[in-house]
Amino acid sequence: MRETQRICSFCIMDDSNPAIEFDASGQCNCCRDALTRKPHEWWPGPEGDLRMQRLVAMLKQEGKNKPYDAMVGLSGGIDSAFLAHLAGRKHGLRLLAVHIDGGWNSEPAVHNIERLVRKLDLDLHTYVVEWQEMRDLQVSFLKASVLNQDIPQDHAFFSTLYRTATKFGIRHFLSGVNFASESVVPPGFGYPSIDGTHARAIQKRFGSMTLTTYPFMSFPEYMWMTRVRKQLTIHRPLNYFDYDKEKAQEELRREYGWRDYGSKHSESRFTKFYQDIYLPAKFNFDKRRLHLSSLIVAGQMTRDDALAEISKPIILERDARRETKFVAKKLGLTEQQLQSYMLAPPVPHTNYPNGMMLHEVLMQLRRWTRKLMPVRRHRTAKATNVD
Repeated sequence: MRETQRICSFCIMDDSNPAIEFDASGQCNCCRDALTRKPHEWWPGPEGDLRMQRLVAMLKQEGKNKPYDAMVGLSGGIDSAFLAHLAGRKHGLRLLAVHIDGGWNSEPAVHNIERLVRKLDLDLHTYVVEWQEMRDLQVSFLKASVLNQDIPQDHAFFSTLYRTATKFGIRHFLSGVNFASESVVPPGFGYPSIDGTHARAIQKRFGSMTLTTYPFMSFPEYMWMTRVRKQLTIHRPLNYFDYDKEKAQEELRREYGWRDYGSKHSESRFTKFYQDIYLPAKFNFDKRRLHLSSLIVAGQMTRDDALAEISKPIILERDARRETKFVAKKLGLTEQQLQSYMLAPPVPHTNYPNGMMLHEVLMQLRRWTRKLMPVRRHRTAKATNVD
């Protein structure tokens, strides 16, 4: 990353990431791409209502004579919690809630999960990652000096999700991922968390122990489950209406006594450290730009308001010291060791063995599918008119 020199004329993405480019009008490639995808990924109107009705009807039909209609993940965060509220209370779907405890749950997140599960009368399946293995893998990633330090947590989530679906015979997962707050992503930003080959390689290189219980999943296993056997279909219902995170939080507060945990994804204490401290220190990147720029694309925030928000400190200095001390102690490191990992030169993920070739094939298939979507939608519309 390099020092910021230029900010997009439409959103607030800047050139701290070298993959960000600007056109003649000063607009960046990130929000241009998001605006192009917007009609194909977000339907905050009658079409979204129809999609939601069809989804609920299909899930209830397929769920007949089964204990659950679908599965939903619960992290204690707003998106997944509101999705469970929407699907369970408003649409009457019978849900199996899945929570992966990687050892970093914040107190508000635990409270939120407990209140939601109790009031919605949900069955909750919790998988607890063995702490010594999680700790060793996270330290390995810090030593590897790569960008995406959330892989140890996120990989455990995805792999456990697919295996839980198989265990309970569930074929549908409701995801809280949404266009409104997550549409803007720089090209090549991050690294796919599902790449178990990559995680294993980093652990083999830097780890101090063999991981015997951590739920690794390889790309071939992932492809087999999702593309060949199609054991699990992922749906994103928050894209079927005008999802507004602030309004969602207020509704959760009224209905469940929701507790705020701070910035986006900070229901995990490690993710809070990663986003608020690690990324700015090591990569000179403020991840708030992604969220705020997404809200601009969604029409839920003005650029001026976003600029005012991004001008505020990411985290107060005293809070940064407290969080760094907490993370270092929990990982069995000294603060000096943790600081040294943050100050070490960044290393690309691709410098380590990985399964990116298969991932690129999958992404290319998705891009081809997206290009065909307007054609399919046009044909569907014609067929509906004839009927």
